[in-house]
Amino acid sequence: MDRRNFIKTTAAAGGALIASAAVPARAIDMMARQDSPQDNAKKADPLLSGVCDIHLHARPDSRERSVDELGFMRDAMQAGYRAVMFKSNDFSCHDRAYLIRQAIPGAECFGSLCMNRPHGDRVNAYAARKAVETSGGLCRCIWMPTLDAAYQCRSERRAEQGIPVIDSATGRVLPEVVSVMEVCAEAGIIFATGHSAPDESLALVRKAREVGVERVVVTHANSSIWTMTHDRIRQCIDAGAYIEYCFLPCLWGEGSGMPQYKRQTADEFRAFAAIDPSRSFISTDLGQATMPHPVEGMRQCIRMLLGGGMAQADIDLLVRRNPAWLIGLTE
Repeated sequence: MDRRNFIKTTAAAGGALIASAAVPARAIDMMARQDSPQDNAKKADPLLSGVCDIHLHARPDSRERSVDELGFMRDAMQAGYRAVMFKSNDFSCHDRAYLIRQAIPGAECFGSLCMNRPHGDRVNAYAARKAVETSGGLCRCIWMPTLDAAYQCRSERRAEQGIPVIDSATGRVLPEVVSVMEVCAEAGIIFATGHSAPDESLALVRKAREVGVERVVVTHANSSIWTMTHDRIRQCIDAGAYIEYCFLPCLWGEGSGMPQYKRQTADEFRAFAAIDPSRSFISTDLGQATMPHPVEGMRQCIRMLLGGGMAQADIDLLVRRNPAWLIGLTE
């Protein structure tokens, strides 16, 4: 071995030793899995052609995820997706969407911002405005508080109060929330209710439409503590909202990586999706490290809808046309 090759080999071995010492075993395992994505998620599938998934989670994040944003975008495009919008409960991801587009020509990749504690103990309209002003204009949704929402904190009986969206004394939408609505209206992007209570979500929808927000979304109306009655969903639609149904509840539950939640049956999910496909859409809400790859989740979802007899035109509205319009894509 000549001197140059000896130095290169030694440097590589030393770098591996340093990395092994510095990176926890769990992180090394995650990186190994990152290099070996599920084969099914890579394959082009006519079933997935034109799909837009506008609520999923990926690395980098403060929680473990099954995929990273760059790798997932490649998987999604290869599978036939039209567009993706990432969601992080703690961090901005619209700025990373800008970089992903530089790395993958033709990638219809978007980001969003959640009004959680990293941006303060109250809903932060300044953070929302800076998000929509970020290079590329790729922030297409401002979510009200999610994991730090006052309703979720109450439901989980946490010590902290959580971030409110409604004045508990008057029942009115808080001024800072109205300011975010104004930002969304001006930018023409989604205002999403986040992890607000069902009654809070209806109040937010009504106020957002009053303010002039065109794209108002009620977040995962079929999931866990945010599940709405069909009548409440119709009220939100009548008030001008689009309703999001997440496929994740059909995958969690006993025997899954998220056994603490009750699994939703296929019939229950299809009943939600059938309420009014013209004002609804489906996302996966996947990306959890213990759950299926989001592409595989979307594939299962569409098969479930087809297997239950839903019309192709309605499925197109739910997973293609409506989510595409919500993030600003045109036909």
